[in-house]
Amino acid sequence: MAFTLRRVIRFQETDAAGVVYFANLLALCHEAYEASLAHAGIALKPFFSTGGNIAVPIVHTSADFYQPMYCGDAIAVTLTPQQLSPHSFEITYVVTAADSPEKVLAKALTRHVCISPTARARQPLTLELSRWLKGEQEADGG
Repeated sequence: MAFTLRRVIRFQETDAAGVVYFANLLALCHEAYEASLAHAGIALKPFFSTGGNIAVPIVHTSADFYQPMYCGDAIAVTLTPQQLSPHSFEITYVVTAADSPEKVLAKALTRHVCISPTARARQPLTLELSRWLKGEQEADGG
């Protein structure tokens, strides 16, 4: 399942050269990740809470930049998650110009592992994460 977040680059996301600061690409990707979870009906506060029954840390990232992104640019961040194992998944992100989807500005990848926050050991993905990975929305209107 693919999900697309459309937004405009803000001044605070740029560096002294006026382009998106490299680390902010991952912040844009994480914003799209959060929006896709919410769109699927996953409540963000308990999902990202330190007192929850799971934690889903990012264990690997990579990013490639193809075109500069400037303050005021309208972009689209399209993410596609894929389950890798019973306890892990990765998300690929493609950032394009909002008005020219063929104009790829950047690509990124994040790899996540589901763990118990107390035992710090791997555990199977939750039902809600499995549904999200398959593109299913929660039954209560997510």
